[in-house]
Amino acid sequence: MAPLIGVPAEMGFECDNITFKYPESTGYVFRNLSFHMAAPGFNALFGPSGIGKTSLAKIIVGEIRDFSGAVTIDGASPVLYTYNLERLPGWSSVGKHIEKVTSAERKDLKNELIDAFGVRKCLGSRFSQLSLGQQNRTNLIRYLVQDFNLLIMDESLANVDERTRETIILKMKAIFPAAYFLYISHNVVEVSKFCKEIIVFRNAYKDPQTVTINGQDFGNGQQLQKNRLELTMLEIMNAS
Repeated sequence: MAPLIGVPAEMGFECDNITFKYPESTGYVFRNLSFHMAAPGFNALFGPSGIGKTSLAKIIVGEIRDFSGAVTIDGASPVLYTYNLERLPGWSSVGKHIEKVTSAERKDLKNELIDAFGVRKCLGSRFSQLSLGQQNRTNLIRYLVQDFNLLIMDESLANVDERTRETIILKMKAIFPAAYFLYISHNVVEVSKFCKEIIVFRNAYKDPQTVTINGQDFGNGQQLQKNRLELTMLEIMNAS
């Protein structure tokens, strides 16, 4: 069944009764998986490798269509998906790749992101000449300068040092307060600290299959409560 993409504002972002298994597999990835995000923000999908986070991302963006259930997203802007170790063709510099997808009215945004992400010195290089962290940062900028309502980041800041990751996340939260972000990460400290809602995956045979935990949502006007941060991390680990 193809995903159902709707635009009713009151729905927010919702996955409703998603059931899916790969054709060659006897076990389900999801069985009636449902969760709802009522408001935009920086949110996370958290769980061990192989639990289905990337599969769900591909369902949301339409790369996987043979599932039952529905995905509903308010707003008509595109849903974008970026992932760790995504490659860019080597026929051009990374600066030209970014330029190609940047509209005239977003030139200032592009330059702000380039400086905040610390990649200006990389713009004249080909993608293969960059470190893995530089590759992920320049690739993420390519998506942030485009039109989107929801951006799924599948380990998109892997290989980036902790301090730079924090700078990038806080900058994104400040520039895009009305956008939905789904941040796929195995870093329990990071998702607890920066995310508004953390969707913790269990497995297809547990009920419920996901548990939603409120994170600290640090940045964008929110203060960090260190005692509460430790409790949030404990809640996440117990839920998984």
